[in-house]
Amino acid sequence: MTEEKKSLNFIEHIIEEDLKEGMSSDSLRFRFPPEPNGYLHIGHTKAIGISFGLGLRYNAPVNLRFDDTNPAKEEQEYVDAIKEDIAWLGYQWDKECYSSDYFQQLYDWTVLLIKEGKAYVDSQSAEAIAEQKGTTTEPGTDSPFRDRSVEENLSLFQKMKDGEFDEGAHVVRAKIDMADPNMLMRDPLMYRILKKTHHRTGDDWCIYPMYDWTHGESDYIENISHSLCSLEFKPHRKLYDWFLDQIYSSNIRPKQREFARLNLSYTIMSKRKLLRLVQEGIVSGWDDPRMPTISGLRRRGYTPNSIRKFVDTVGVAKRENVIDVSLLEFCVREDLNKTASRVMAVLDPVKLVITNYPKDQEEWLTAENNPEDETAGSRQVPFSGELYIEREDFKEEAGRKFFRLTLGKEVRLKNAYIIKGEGVVKDENGKITEIHCTYDPKSKSGSGTEESKRNVKGTLHWVTVKHAIPAEIRIYDRLFNHEAPDSDKDKDFVEFINSDSLKIITGYVEPSLKTGKLLEQFQFQRLGYFNMDSDSTAENLVFNKTVGLRDTWAKVKPVQEQHKSQKPQQNNKQAVIPAIEEVKRAGKKYTNLPDEKRIVLKNKIQEAANNVTIEELEPLYGTAVKKVGTRIATMIALGIVLKNNKLKPNQEAKDFINKALEDKNELLQLEAKELASTYSL
Repeated sequence: MTEEKKSLNFIEHIIEEDLKEGMSSDSLRFRFPPEPNGYLHIGHTKAIGISFGLGLRYNAPVNLRFDDTNPAKEEQEYVDAIKEDIAWLGYQWDKECYSSDYFQQLYDWTVLLIKEGKAYVDSQSAEAIAEQKGTTTEPGTDSPFRDRSVEENLSLFQKMKDGEFDEGAHVVRAKIDMADPNMLMRDPLMYRILKKTHHRTGDDWCIYPMYDWTHGESDYIENISHSLCSLEFKPHRKLYDWFLDQIYSSNIRPKQREFARLNLSYTIMSKRKLLRLVQEGIVSGWDDPRMPTISGLRRRGYTPNSIRKFVDTVGVAKRENVIDVSLLEFCVREDLNKTASRVMAVLDPVKLVITNYPKDQEEWLTAENNPEDETAGSRQVPFSGELYIEREDFKEEAGRKFFRLTLGKEVRLKNAYIIKGEGVVKDENGKITEIHCTYDPKSKSGSGTEESKRNVKGTLHWVTVKHAIPAEIRIYDRLFNHEAPDSDKDKDFVEFINSDSLKIITGYVEPSLKTGKLLEQFQFQRLGYFNMDSDSTAENLVFNKTVGLRDTWAKVKPVQEQHKSQKPQQNNKQAVIPAIEEVKRAGKKYTNLPDEKRIVLKNKIQEAANNVTIEELEPLYGTAVKKVGTRIATMIALGIVLKNNKLKPNQEAKDFINKALEDKNELLQLEAKELASTYSL
């Protein structure tokens, strides 16, 4: 066991207490028990991280057990995908187990329970059994078959096993208590007839054990010390223990404990609903980069480290909550910033001609691969007199706060020279087809000349026309435009599909990417993080956008919905805080938080801003310079208010934004730059 001094979560406290009370550390064993009826998704990573994390903390083995008791929905494809995902996340399991390995033992134990009068064969329909269950306030009704003789039950159970009955003709139920306040204890099902081929046992069985009967007994067989489940299984704990009581002898007795599962905003976590997205062709498959599956995240460019960091940041809790998806995006952005190679790509190209650069000349310039990693080295990129730059990086006429290329203004080409805008060529519709400029041949980056040290505010990325490689660029956004797409009882969750979740464009990338590897991650400088999709070939490069360089996805709710959510309850005497005050309060602590908490606070500011008017914000434009947090919160709120009301910044707002652009605080600068870019200030 490690001597790590960090604070313990409640599960670790349980384990520590068990060790203090005499449990040997050698007896600790955990398991992750997925059902192979779909691909693992981001919600599963919490359960994976908890079980395998405990294994690492206590140097204890962790089993990977497939709860494969329903051949109607389970497939070998899912088994293989689950194993691949867990291994990719960086975890190693001790034993690979299957509940189907225990079918004979479970059958034998059921025979024993029938002989002891603790189980019986019920010949009613599922509807009749459900009607007899009772309610939470009324006891259930005994089945008319509850008092069948042991001999008749054994005979029927044997015939069920031998395939003599059709599906639904009979079930086996535990005989517990039809008046138990916990309805799961009211003679729960143990076996049903399913004449389906099992992916491992074939047609050896036509009766299959129910999950509640299988779960605890499988834990017991495998000597699992702590059986960790999500909160929806808490009511099942009493039944879990009752079943163990019937067969327990001398092995380690498993202890079931529950934790809050991982819920993520703008995301569906139901495997059944995810399967529907696949079957209806809404996505291209389980590994579609818009899917929250681990395979989808992997294909989109997420890293194992980022997902593990996300799970660790979320922590282990006893109460359900919803984690904002921006935290997951922050974790991958932070990880890729450290590891991804910087390259140049142009996604919306316009041709740039350097008129005084020698014709037919080309040179190779040195470019740093990753300033965050000294060991990443450098590469050579070709340069010539004809380039592509981003169309948005040029304006014929621009204000003094536009730090990119315009006529008569100098900017630097990344890793290259300082250029000056001189003129444009337009087509018959007035669209710019070429930008003409001149360059200073003595201003080459890294040359050490006085000209190269000149301070120009703008730096542009580029690729040479001659060497640029066309590539398919897939721009992904969130699959749903509703924070909780499956929460509306009156609407089908697919109604909240974001129609702009995928845009495919053709861009140009630098030639070094020709040797990129499938799924390798890159930072397209000034654009975001991308990875090479598995569809890529030598002749057709395909890149997926993983995440932008910063969070620009504003979480905006309809104003009327926000008003409704903030309406005080009749018996709630606590005053509702005005939205503008929420913005001010958030600003006071904004700069004192770590990045992950700041992201959450930013989302709260954006939510509050839905109820803020432009008139309420205007007095905050003059906030003192030292109160930078309030100014940042005001800038964030201003973006939401302008967007919600389809407004453009008035002169006071423009002055506020322009002043922030010159501020020393980088967080304020970033928020101001976003607004300046949006409204072309």
